Amino acid sequence: MKQLKERFSHYKDPQKVMEMGVYPYFRPICSDQDTVVTMNGRKVLMFGSNSYLGLTNHPKIIEAATAALRKYGSGCAGSPFLNGTLDIHIELEEKLADLVGKEKAIVYSTGFHSNIGVIPTIVGRGDHLILDELDHASIIEGRRLSFAKDHKFKHNDMESLEKVLQKIPTNEIKLIVVDGVYSMEGDIAKLPEIVTLAEKYNADIYVDEAHSLGVFGQGGKGICNHFGITDKVDLIMGTFSKSLAAIGGFIATDAETINYLRHNSRSYIFSASISPASTASVLAAIDVMKEEPQRVDMLKEITNYSLNSFRTLGFEIGHTQSPIIPLYVRDTDKTFMITQELFEDGIFVNPVIPPACSPDATLIRFSLMATHTKEQVDIATDKLYKIFKKYGVIK
Repeated sequence: MKQLKERFSHYKDPQKVMEMGVYPYFRPICSDQDTVVTMNGRKVLMFGSNSYLGLTNHPKIIEAATAALRKYGSGCAGSPFLNGTLDIHIELEEKLADLVGKEKAIVYSTGFHSNIGVIPTIVGRGDHLILDELDHASIIEGRRLSFAKDHKFKHNDMESLEKVLQKIPTNEIKLIVVDGVYSMEGDIAKLPEIVTLAEKYNADIYVDEAHSLGVFGQGGKGICNHFGITDKVDLIMGTFSKSLAAIGGFIATDAETINYLRHNSRSYIFSASISPASTASVLAAIDVMKEEPQRVDMLKEITNYSLNSFRTLGFEIGHTQSPIIPLYVRDTDKTFMITQELFEDGIFVNPVIPPACSPDATLIRFSLMATHTKEQVDIATDKLYKIFKKYGVIK
């Protein structure tokens, strides 16, 4: 047996969960991504999607994607640096910069590519990278690719952040990188406080708006807009795979930094451009956000309704203020079993286990769309309550 095959032949963790009959991953969906999806020939309530504004099946977006497919074909067959730049890519970059309130923006093939492409390009040897301990995996990978010295502070702990900043010389470049909304816990970064500390210690700020764009801010412009500190944040990153109904990512900042990234960011230069259909989808999604601002209000309303329901029923949900609601189980086996029983009962949710969290912080990730109804939430919370009670998670 070859050496690599021999090494990986001992990896049996997924098989153990499969043998238990509770394996929760790669479950095929046979319909569009809506509040109700078709799986295994039956209808299931979807509470595991990141389509916060419920736009993935919007007629205007589907029409735009179809028209782009007919005009430009299925792909660009090259990177944006060479033959992969379309006129609609340029249009999208201009709209994104305007949306988040920055001078310029560039589009990457995924949100993950954005973080691993931007972070190591802008901070290197002699610089300092400062991360929240619960930052997204793509930020962690960006840190691993950077030659900058990395520092970590306790989650949303400003005292911990200040202690890190105090140890770094004022004249050395310091980049603080945080999630606007944390993807598993659903809580919000303390950006006003971070801005105050950044100004005090001469640091730059990078905010990942993956889970806050379309959710917070005026018309869904994001968490930086929500706090009124867009001009205080140096780089704003976002994705298209959540509220914007497609796939891809972007970074928005000043013109000088964008110019440097265009000619030096490896995941931008050496990756193919996002497809014409995806590009057109995002352009249409931005238009729909402006034309239908009530979607952001609907999302806020159903989020508050759900948060109140879970708190009233005694669920432990942490400090979330977003459509991402963590229902803490704090036991890996129970998390798998609860997920499976919910699925059998017609509710799709996502289990979160190590390494996505610590072993004592496993949870069910319950996420909302603007198009969810209160009746759907009531059905789900009732079933969740009964199963959590059954497994002794709620006393």
